[in-house]
Amino acid sequence: MLLREIVEIISRLKSVVAVEDASRQLTYGQVLKLAVVMKRTISRLTDCDRIGIMLPASSMFPAVFLGVLWAKRKAVPLNFLLASDELATIVKDAELDVVMTVRHFSELISKLPVRAVYLEDLPLKRGMLWASITPRPALPDVSPDDTALILYTSGTTGQPKGVELTHRNLASNCKNTIAALDIDPQQRFLNVLPPFHIFGLTATVLVPMYMGACVYAVPRFSPAVVVRTVAKQRITILMAIPSMYAALLRTKSSTAATFESVRIVISGGEPLPDTVRKAFLDRYNLRLFEGYGLTETSPVVCICSDAHYRERTVGKVIPQTKIQIVKEDSQLCPACADGEIQVQGPGVMKGYYKRPEETDKVFTKDGWYLTGDIGQLDVDGFLSITGRVKDMIIVGGENVFPREIEDVLESHDSVLQAAVIGQPDDLRGEVAIAFVVLSPDKSVDEGALKIYARQKLAGFKVPRRIIISENLPTGPTGKVLKRKLASLL
Repeated sequence: MLLREIVEIISRLKSVVAVEDASRQLTYGQVLKLAVVMKRTISRLTDCDRIGIMLPASSMFPAVFLGVLWAKRKAVPLNFLLASDELATIVKDAELDVVMTVRHFSELISKLPVRAVYLEDLPLKRGMLWASITPRPALPDVSPDDTALILYTSGTTGQPKGVELTHRNLASNCKNTIAALDIDPQQRFLNVLPPFHIFGLTATVLVPMYMGACVYAVPRFSPAVVVRTVAKQRITILMAIPSMYAALLRTKSSTAATFESVRIVISGGEPLPDTVRKAFLDRYNLRLFEGYGLTETSPVVCICSDAHYRERTVGKVIPQTKIQIVKEDSQLCPACADGEIQVQGPGVMKGYYKRPEETDKVFTKDGWYLTGDIGQLDVDGFLSITGRVKDMIIVGGENVFPREIEDVLESHDSVLQAAVIGQPDDLRGEVAIAFVVLSPDKSVDEGALKIYARQKLAGFKVPRRIIISENLPTGPTGKVLKRKLASLL
């Protein structure tokens, strides 16, 4: 389903530029030929039905990914920002014997119990010539519910789990996201998100191929490089996480003229601070469209768009997908009331690889996926994310969601970013502790921030301590690692 649809689309666009990076430019015809080369290479190398991929955002990733599917295998993108021991655990769990990679990662790969196949060592030009003069291999016979991709969650709350996403999951999410955004093929995407993250893989690799659009890939995020690339390459669609947008705002030379070609800016992966939202609009005259999703949902569940936009929300649910907000007693919440977000739809995962019991825990008996996120739907169907079940702090018997406190602190004009965690307390059970990063050239002390918080929050929600830091610890995908913050107390 996924492979067949993509091949049918891009076969009609042979001379159209598909993907570029600093080293090469590939047309869709060349991507197809390279995918055939990868298919034949993989079929020769191993009988294992799972193939590791360790590549950054690049011109080669789409061809390797399609080649894996063409060989009727499951793709397992590996997070090259992890330590070798963490990666070895994933390689063992996924039972990989081959990883498609480049020599840039040779030192890391050498520490893993797996065979590396370096793209630089493959006779790609000869293989592409052979693909040009021989019949194209038949596409594999796969079911829409066969696994296409196993993506390991970041492990910020425990051992990484392999999320199995099917051909149907990925295909439906691409098509429904395109429909929700109402975008046409005449776009130039910037791909700066790592493809081991579902946001990067779906939004900046698969979605553009479903559209027949062009992508410019930047393998490593650098604010200065991104700013130059957006201007030079006339990028029209930019997708990134909030911390990346915050970094772009710190570049001194960027102006509204730098981003004049940009039409759509999507923010996802973590909550978008109001400070970043407002600064992006003020400085670049661009409205950030926030979205919501999870690895387990392929990922997009909701997204803002030109047609459906409401500030401080993640928009409306995409086509063919349903959400509901549920109380702890399993009753549906009324409008604008907090509860756990549950999702149903064709993008929801098949399950966790080799973990049936853990899979069962995240689904209700009637098939709703339990996201673990707390949110509320307003009367018009816009979703707001207010916290996570596991992040919830109980202060004197009252439920406190860190995101609410973070939003208040981030509304102070001296605060760029905030993260709140719970700390055990003999009197109240738990208390909130906040870590904040100040905006450039701004200053404020703990006392002033507490006074500000008391003006906007109930007393029991005001942080016991507010710790001013130069930065917050983040994981490979840019999310704040709250477990590391806890270790600083």
